[in-house]
Amino acid sequence: MLLSFFEGLRKAGVPATLQELLTLISAMEEHLAFASVDDFYLLARTCMVKDEKYYDRFDRAFALYFKELESLDDFLEMLIPEDWLREEFRKSLTDEEKAQIETLGGLEKLIEEFKKRLDEQKAKHKGGNKWVGTGGSSPFGNAGYHPEGIRVGGESEQKRAAKVWEQREYKNLDDSVELGTRNIKVALRRLRQFARTGAADQLDIDDTIKSTAKNAGLLDIKMVPERHNAVKVLIFFDVGGSMDTYVRTCEELFSAVRTEFKHMEYYYFHNMLYDYVWRDNHLRHQERLNTWDVLHTYGSDYKVIVVGDASMSPFEITTPGGSVDYFNEEPGAVWMQRLTNTYEKLVWLNPVKENFWEYTASIRLVNQLVANRMYPLTLGGLEEAMKYLSR
Repeated sequence: MLLSFFEGLRKAGVPATLQELLTLISAMEEHLAFASVDDFYLLARTCMVKDEKYYDRFDRAFALYFKELESLDDFLEMLIPEDWLREEFRKSLTDEEKAQIETLGGLEKLIEEFKKRLDEQKAKHKGGNKWVGTGGSSPFGNAGYHPEGIRVGGESEQKRAAKVWEQREYKNLDDSVELGTRNIKVALRRLRQFARTGAADQLDIDDTIKSTAKNAGLLDIKMVPERHNAVKVLIFFDVGGSMDTYVRTCEELFSAVRTEFKHMEYYYFHNMLYDYVWRDNHLRHQERLNTWDVLHTYGSDYKVIVVGDASMSPFEITTPGGSVDYFNEEPGAVWMQRLTNTYEKLVWLNPVKENFWEYTASIRLVNQLVANRMYPLTLGGLEEAMKYLSR
């Protein structure tokens, strides 16, 4: 049975290996999951999934697998050792519910009666207290009520069914779905370098125990600074014009970056980096900052992320005066070269779909200027960019 489960995971796009399957089989032989689909779900996910971006695919494959089991006997044979069935089931019941469930002869009788009624029932049923259906007080079906029972189809309303295995909690972690703030945070976490700096305000339990032992049992409290992500990030956002289409995506990225990085600075530009950048789009013409000052303010240890669609006239990149905002004395290519010379770790995130890049001359030019370190603004692209910056 686990082989078909394994095949289902592979078909769903979860890159599980035979070694991971063997690990799950060994865990099952040690009874690390029994009498509970929830326990098996958590155990299987721990053994078979090595990256949280595949959690949603695992959930879908898991639900589909159990829907396709040919009989309830298959499920019981795999998950519920006979010796433990009654003991584990009774743990979840109150005294009153134990008395009520015994009216059906216990869980074994409940399952036996369930299969019997499925064989006898010839049509859809709603309401009542016997047949498998919706509503009513039969112990079999959904959207009704019985102290304990087996949910069949639908969604649980009373949350009392003995077996429920279709809950999905990670549907927005799949790297094949569109970006969202939560997804972006997951990708950004690849860029982390932890350090302890600042005031010592956290208890160091291990050092306190060791110091106390060396001090003949007299308490010797040791404190350490808070542990935080020490990565320094400098971000440049392209705004206006063709970037208006990607405002929401950039807002989500900005929100995620501010949460994940303690040391983060940001500036705005339009189309290409020139003499000036700004911090407030409403005051972009009144409160511009000299780009040279920015390059001299932040050290070379900063990781630089440029976010823009790189979609513009090639003259804005290669020619003095090519800027659409003012007459720039030096072309954008010169400023990009200065940026890459100052910061070794630099990437460009482009929200334009990657398969369109080769058809836009300006995108090709910019990609060359950043030494082919342009990545698509997708979860996969973010992960690759963060992997490069963390080297």
